[in-house]
Amino acid sequence: MRKRYDGALQMLEPVELLTNSQMALADTSTIASGIDEFDLVCSAAARVVNCIRKRFASHRQVVVLCGPGNNGADGYVTARLLRDAGIAVSVVSVVDAGKSGPVCTRARTHWGGQVTQHQHWQPDASTLVVDAMFGAGLSRALSGDAARWAENLRGANCPVLSIDVPSGLDGDTGVAEGVVVRADVTVTFFRKKPGHLLYPGRALCGELMLEDIGIAADVLTQITPQYFENTPRLWAHVWPAAHIEQHKYQRGHALVFSGPIHATGAARLSACAALRAGAGLVTLACPVDALTVVASHLTAVLIAPWADRTDFDAILDDTRKNAAVIGPGFGLDADTRDRVAQVLQRAASVVLDADALTTFESHSTQFVELLPQAAGQVVLTPHDGEYRRLFDCNGNRLERARYAARQTGAIVVLKGPDTVIAEPSGRAAVNANAPPTLATAGSGDVLAGIICGLMAQGMLAFEAACCAVWMHGECANAFGDGLIAEDLADQLPVVITRLKRQLQVDASS
Repeated sequence: MRKRYDGALQMLEPVELLTNSQMALADTSTIASGIDEFDLVCSAAARVVNCIRKRFASHRQVVVLCGPGNNGADGYVTARLLRDAGIAVSVVSVVDAGKSGPVCTRARTHWGGQVTQHQHWQPDASTLVVDAMFGAGLSRALSGDAARWAENLRGANCPVLSIDVPSGLDGDTGVAEGVVVRADVTVTFFRKKPGHLLYPGRALCGELMLEDIGIAADVLTQITPQYFENTPRLWAHVWPAAHIEQHKYQRGHALVFSGPIHATGAARLSACAALRAGAGLVTLACPVDALTVVASHLTAVLIAPWADRTDFDAILDDTRKNAAVIGPGFGLDADTRDRVAQVLQRAASVVLDADALTTFESHSTQFVELLPQAAGQVVLTPHDGEYRRLFDCNGNRLERARYAARQTGAIVVLKGPDTVIAEPSGRAAVNANAPPTLATAGSGDVLAGIICGLMAQGMLAFEAACCAVWMHGECANAFGDGLIAEDLADQLPVVITRLKRQLQVDASS
């Protein structure tokens, strides 16, 4: 019997992701309100010690590697608290005495114990290492002793806890420019950073623990974050849950376009996913010669055959069909480009996926010029390969997704293990619940269908894309190992039921 799904919905987890400069502003605003900066350091250190007790209770020896800045200050106070708790702790500094910043110097005095500058320090498998060398604000690759220690830690069989981010990691992007500490646990404060969720940063952080150190949430009004973690808190308030008084025509009519007779499977995956996502009706429009194949595989999905442009237009003339998917298994030729243009000009909401993107590989200028002329909302769902065929941007994943959204005026879902959803204004969400089992043929077709099904129900494109990406990941988690694309839509009832139940609990609490 398959194990029952029991995934957490993270309804109470903060969704804002703060860049390094935004987190610095949060600190500055808190200090300006009358809270001493050193008190923040002490609060952070206390949270680190609590995490050590929870995760590494069996380790009675700790080495704290301290840098010259506030991250190092956290380390010194952590060491003091561990010593006071009766734990054997030693401190190793990456800089000589007198070369630390003022807060770190105060913390070093607070520690009061021996500080060694072991240039050739080697980790020991029996010791917990606390990495407090450099936090998220480091703007260069590690060098000198810090780089050597980070390299040695990677080859050692000892547990590592990093404070804020693993030293050497860019907190804004998750990019590692050189050697980076690989942590088993990372403790960060107030809000997560993009680099905690974007790969390779997410893998380097290990288990991420977000802790409150007394920074008030109202400082966010001064920061106006543009990046968010994609959890239900971001979009649940506009999710179109079914109501008893609704009939099917009030829940939208999704339209999925299929390719030729030998390639109908992708569109069928999209159509079934749109129906499972809650659309009241779904029509699959297919070439006449594919009608028999399509009809033999579908039951609840309606079918509309087309033979030429006139038939194609006639299907789009029905304005009750208020959201469309085109691309899965559709074909790669000039005819596909023409059909994409037709759909964009006529449909209220459109998802362009797979072939609808790839067919513009040698016509990227035409594609970019075509999108702003769309009649309604548009969502693009490229993976990295499809993205490179259309857009000339080599930045990190956040930058690439936002660039494409800005260029096209569309919502962009840049798919991957850390899928990024971006809108033209610059707002972006990073998804963090997708398991590796989603890397299977047809998975993206199901995602396109879920997005379409949600937009058919009236969800705006950005929120629909975020919701669909999250549900897609939860479906894979619900099924577990051995997943194939056909399994995903069948898990939507499980995921939706859990979501509704959690929202009801939150509403009553």
